[in-house]
Amino acid sequence: MENIKMKNSEWDNFKHFFKRQEIPAKTILLNEGEIAKKAFYIEKGCLRVCFNHNGKDITFQFFFEGEGVSSVESFRTNQPSLFTIESIEPCILYSISKKDFQTIIENSSTIKNQIDEHTFQRLIFYQKLFLSRIKDNPEKRYLELLKNNPKILKRVPQHYIASFLGITSVSLSRIRNRR
Repeated sequence: MENIKMKNSEWDNFKHFFKRQEIPAKTILLNEGEIAKKAFYIEKGCLRVCFNHNGKDITFQFFFEGEGVSSVESFRTNQPSLFTIESIEPCILYSISKKDFQTIIENSSTIKNQIDEHTFQRLIFYQKLFLSRIKDNPEKRYLELLKNNPKILKRVPQHYIASFLGITSVSLSRIRNRR
C-alpha cells in the first residue's frame, strides 16, 4: 500500500493545520465508541487499531512511519468509532481536526486525490484481511505477514501479533518454532 506522502509542496501549504505531539507507548488516541475528532500522521513510531470482543482485546491493524490513521467512519460521519487507536511505541505524531482536514480537501484537488487513493488502498487491504481470516490457517497468515510486513514482527509485541493473526501467543510461539 502506498503511504500518504506529506513531504511535498502541496502538503507544505497546509502544514500550519497540523499539531505536532510526542506521546509515550500505550497512549490511547481514540477509544472505541467515541467520536473521532482528529486524524493522525505518524512521523515516528507505531500505532495499533483494536476493538473489544466479549472482554478480549483484538488487534487488527498496525500503522508505522509515513502513514495516516483515523477512525474514518467516525471522523467523516460523526458515528461512534468501531475501534481504539493506541500507541505501541513512543511516537511523534501530527494531528489535524476534522474542520481543518475538510479545508485542505476543499482547497487541494491533488491532496483530495491522494486521500481518495489512500482510502481505496485501505479498502483493498481490509478485503484481503477479511478473506484471509476465512480461508487461511494461522500458519499461512503468519507466513504472509513475515513475507509482506516483516517490520511488524520486529517491532510489535508478540501478544499483539498473535491477536492480529487470530491465535494465542502460545500458538504463535509454536508456529515460530517450526520455522
